[in-house]
Amino acid sequence: MTTHVKDIDELAALVGTHLGYSDYRTVTQEQVNLFADATGDHQWIHVDPERAAGGPFGHTIAHGYLTLSLLPVLLGGLIKVDGVSMGINYGTNKVRFTSPVPVGSELRAGATLASVEPVAGGIQVALDVTVEIKDAPKPACVAQILTRYYF
Repeated sequence: MTTHVKDIDELAALVGTHLGYSDYRTVTQEQVNLFADATGDHQWIHVDPERAAGGPFGHTIAHGYLTLSLLPVLLGGLIKVDGVSMGINYGTNKVRFTSPVPVGSELRAGATLASVEPVAGGIQVALDVTVEIKDAPKPACVAQILTRYYF
């Protein structure tokens, strides 16, 4: 369910509010292989299912940065801010990859609005995000991400 915000004041009033969860998305071996090609990280734990079956995780796992890179698509439906002419990923304050993501896993993200601060021409929003692996005891990733919205 999308949180629809009409203005900055309404957004600021949501600081500390959990915005909900995304739908689950499956991480595929094809995604992992394409990410390996894009980044040059072809470590066998990611791209060699046969060798990875005998490795420490028992199967291939997604790159941590692939998990992080899924945040825009996972969080895309959680919040909509009216009047925005442009939104940009500004960065992260903290990222931890707390559990490996087996290929074939289903991931979802939950987010809490941590802060809203003015910047020249817009606002900076910090979201505390947890990426969960379906039926797993620990999250895959916890991060505070920064987005800037310009009006």
